Amino acid sequence: MIIMSRPVTLFTGQWADLSLEKLAALAYEMGYDGLELACWGDHFDVDAAASSKTYVREVWELLADHGLTCHAISNHLIGQAVCDPIDIRHKAILPADVWGDGEPEGVRKRAAKKMITTAKAARAFFDARPLGDEAVIPAVVNGFTGSSIWHSIYAFPPTSQDYYDKGYKDFAKRWLPILDAFEKANVNFALEVHPTEIAFDIASAKRALEAVGHHKRFGFNYDPSHLGYQGVDYVKFIREFAERIYHVHIKDVWWGHGDGSVGVFGGHTNFGDARRFWDFRSPGRGDIKFEDIIVALNDIGYDGPLSVEWEDIRMDRVHGGAEAASFVRSLDFPVSV
Repeated sequence: MIIMSRPVTLFTGQWADLSLEKLAALAYEMGYDGLELACWGDHFDVDAAASSKTYVREVWELLADHGLTCHAISNHLIGQAVCDPIDIRHKAILPADVWGDGEPEGVRKRAAKKMITTAKAARAFFDARPLGDEAVIPAVVNGFTGSSIWHSIYAFPPTSQDYYDKGYKDFAKRWLPILDAFEKANVNFALEVHPTEIAFDIASAKRALEAVGHHKRFGFNYDPSHLGYQGVDYVKFIREFAERIYHVHIKDVWWGHGDGSVGVFGGHTNFGDARRFWDFRSPGRGDIKFEDIIVALNDIGYDGPLSVEWEDIRMDRVHGGAEAASFVRSLDFPVSV
């Protein structure tokens, strides 16, 4: 496989306060090739995409009018509610039709149904890709899964493996029907391995894959930032799951920069608090070794987008977004032939 320089895209999740039209114009100015569309704000309406050819055509036209394409959509917020113990915090991130009356099991079931709709929406959207568009990678939906056992992550009161096994069985019970719908739609689901999810490091990612019988539609949205500050080997992750890397986020983080009063669990502090052990940084300004990542991605033959998830509370986001696009372009390189 000959891997040329990969498209550089911007994940729109942190920019959902802007309309898609305004963000598209801004993203082009900042130097991006495309957008990874979040399924919140007005960036991508799952129900409309699943039911209206006019809607998906209009989204592609809007992107094309601003010189952009799309390689993935992302529905993290809905996916989070599929397995989570639901509480009032979820109301703030869920649409009214998923939250409903807030009864936890009802929320989880409605979230699962919406994820199935998301698979159909992704298929309809990517089937409507304009002729001549360079995006010929598989259809991908990035997201979260939630977890019924994350709250027990620290093993006191003592947490048995039987307890964890039940959590993975719950994950499989809830997600296998969703993954089967993704298979029917010919769409890949890419979990962003992340604290609070069923998979948050290499060991738990292996366990999640085993739980769903290595379902071919279940893979990963690789994001090194959520691994690095935990002490997980984020380059090893790429090599361990070479066939399951369906999408890549470029997101940076630093760690070991606090004053010693806040640990890796965050101390109930806000991002940007100078006491924190870790914080997200604009790509290239943290401690992630992106050169090693690009080499590993080349080695496994990944030719999808490098999608910037920009998050740095200390920096103006337009400055940071433009700087990140330039950084990723300078970072990426084709393999030798």
